[in-house]
Amino acid sequence: MPRAGLDPQTVVQAAAELADGHGLENLTLAMLAQKLGIRTPSLYNHVNGLPELHRKLTLHGLNRLGDALARAAMGRSGDDALRAMAEAYLAFARRHPGLYEATQRCLDPQDAEVRQAAAEAIEPVLRVLEARGLRGEAAVHTVRGFRSLLHGFASLEGQGGFGMAVDPDASFRLLVEAFLKGIGDMT
Repeated sequence: MPRAGLDPQTVVQAAAELADGHGLENLTLAMLAQKLGIRTPSLYNHVNGLPELHRKLTLHGLNRLGDALARAAMGRSGDDALRAMAEAYLAFARRHPGLYEATQRCLDPQDAEVRQAAAEAIEPVLRVLEARGLRGEAAVHTVRGFRSLLHGFASLEGQGGFGMAVDPDASFRLLVEAFLKGIGDMT
């Protein structure tokens, strides 16, 4: 029987905090149970093992990332919206490294709910690109390039890959501007 006051959202939020603080690969059910003040077997009232917890973290992370991108684009258009979304993406990866890592995992390509959450997360980018005249395959290629740029930067930074004494935020802005210039040639 589930403990009073403990619901699936509370479990996932606690798991996200642990993943952010200790790394997704270090997250265990025992660690989560301790944080929640329950015994490990009691977690099975809320989640059916670590694989299901990872799946729930993936969904939670995709939803939060998609919300961050949508908020960043609100009231903006064109390159200004794409810049704001790039900044929001990097900020999300910096603030939530474990949850961000969960968004990058392809647990099961047949999982319709994860596929839907991933599609919804990139929808704000697609809307901005469509307003710029990029549709269909051109939009897909552009979204893949944009995501690759953002993920590559976030991953390298998160792993300590930018040790030179030059501001990484300045590098990020230059990289985004170069990408925007490149897609400007496509429209």
